[in-house]
Amino acid sequence: MITKIENLTTNELEEILIIWLTANQEVHPFIPTAYWQDHFAEVKEALPLAELYIHRDKDKITGFIGFSETYIAGIFVQHDYRNQGIGQKLLNEAKNAHNTLTLSVYAKNQPAYNFYLKHGFQLMNEHLDDTTGELEYQLIWEK
Repeated sequence: MITKIENLTTNELEEILIIWLTANQEVHPFIPTAYWQDHFAEVKEALPLAELYIHRDKDKITGFIGFSETYIAGIFVQHDYRNQGIGQKLLNEAKNAHNTLTLSVYAKNQPAYNFYLKHGFQLMNEHLDDTTGELEYQLIWEK
């Protein structure tokens, strides 16, 4: 079930942070683990300010999408729940709420890049991420 978080609780924040950290480490093996750990506190402060939709299995958060205005900061799904359509459901909620969406994805994260292309995003630009030195693609989707 997908729901929008209106008032993020401490427990929800902790669940989401664990998903964020674990998923980033798993899908970005080309980026040192320390990078994600170093940004943990920053993300913890930013999440309550973001627009968040979550997927729950019973009382457990299994995935989420977070964005600021029309920029998708990411879609993150727990390992055991991937490839079950959760990411697509989360993305559809974002598409229903907005006419335009943008995001950045690392070029080396081909599964994510292909996912977004499959769901109507188009390559807008590419650049090197200053902090990681990795090539990023900037994508856009319009209704």
